Amino acid sequence: MAPETRLWDLTEISNMSEDQKTGSMRMDKDMGADTGGKGRGKRRRKVSYLTLNKITDVDYKDTAVLKRFINDRGKMLPARQTGNTAKQQRMIGRSIRRARELALLPFVVTEMTNERREYAPRRPQGSHSSYSAPHAEKSAPEATEAAAE
Repeated sequence: MAPETRLWDLTEISNMSEDQKTGSMRMDKDMGADTGGKGRGKRRRKVSYLTLNKITDVDYKDTAVLKRFINDRGKMLPARQTGNTAKQQRMIGRSIRRARELALLPFVVTEMTNERREYAPRRPQGSHSSYSAPHAEKSAPEATEAAAE
């Protein structure tokens, strides 16, 4: 007697992908087969300085630790850059704000090094609307006529 074909068998087969029907194993970019392609793969999560040194509480008076979590301008570094967990980031933010209030840490760093001054020329003082581009020098024919006179 011939085996019966049931309706649920046909629906299962139609829901299968081609790889499942043929039985071949498809390597996905997440599985590590495509290392040279455009896929990023899995990145290792950054481990926080606090976690590495087993620091559970950060006090506002501990400026040496807090300075690790602010950049050269005095801004707090984001958790994606430092590797802090959300709880650690809240604790660090709270401590930095308290230290700023007591003048242990700066709100803004205004002192700039000479390297920065090269890349960002200063604008003239006053309103920005009065700022105009420097006037163009005379063209070559006009300059020679002025020199001849």
